[in-house]
Amino acid sequence: MTVALVALVGCSSESESIFAGKVNVGVKGDQPGTSFLYRDGDFRGFDVTVVKDVLNDVGVEKPLLRGILSRDRVPALQDGDVEIVASTFSITPNRMKPQPKAGGEGGLDFVGPYASTHQGMLVREEDIGKYKKIEDFNKKIVCVWEGTTSEDLLATPAYEDIKRITAANADECIKGLKNGDFAAVSTDRLILYGFAKEYPELAVVKDLKIGQPNKYGIAMKKGHREDCKDLKKVLLKYVRGDRWGRAFDEYLPSEVREESRPTPSEIEQQSCVDKPGGP
Repeated sequence: MTVALVALVGCSSESESIFAGKVNVGVKGDQPGTSFLYRDGDFRGFDVTVVKDVLNDVGVEKPLLRGILSRDRVPALQDGDVEIVASTFSITPNRMKPQPKAGGEGGLDFVGPYASTHQGMLVREEDIGKYKKIEDFNKKIVCVWEGTTSEDLLATPAYEDIKRITAANADECIKGLKNGDFAAVSTDRLILYGFAKEYPELAVVKDLKIGQPNKYGIAMKKGHREDCKDLKKVLLKYVRGDRWGRAFDEYLPSEVREESRPTPSEIEQQSCVDKPGGP
């Protein structure tokens, strides 16, 4: 009888869903277009709409949204401060590894991508004619912020001629750009287009695409693979349908919509696995 009780408790623990209770979701609060905290206290943006829609489809009607910095996304998930992160969070092999190293990024499952974008450059509108290619930023000061793939990319030898400066968050970079402290801000193009839409004095260098595409995923701590698979099913349907496009067009430029839409095969290969395309 004791053995049976232990087995029953074990099964209950293993099958416990993070969708059964309150679901805390980490989102950005400083990225217009993708996720922004407005003065009315509401988070709005493409990321916010997507994660609320797909969570609703698995039965989570009122997730609790919390603002989170890029550098805090992994610790917040690992420490249990949030159950889900949907904050322009790029799916990477390091983040997908089963076990995080000390201070590292592993131990996460992703559902996605729900969007794909290259990195780019945001400059002042008055300077847009000066920049067409990446070499035009050599010897220029370019701002990135902590905990982003852009910070890592511009630190590689291929971009050593660019004077990179790292800020704590997006807001610091944007304020510095508007004040003339930097020549540009670099991060994912979707994020930059959101800033350009919010601030007409800023503009994205249209044809400049840096590095490989970043693919955004909805992240959770490993150990909830069934929840992950349930969310994957609804995301596959969501991306194929009309709601994804409507969410995109509400907050981001429609001219980059189709290049940003992920394919079902990408979602199948990168969702709920320990390495890209792996089991």
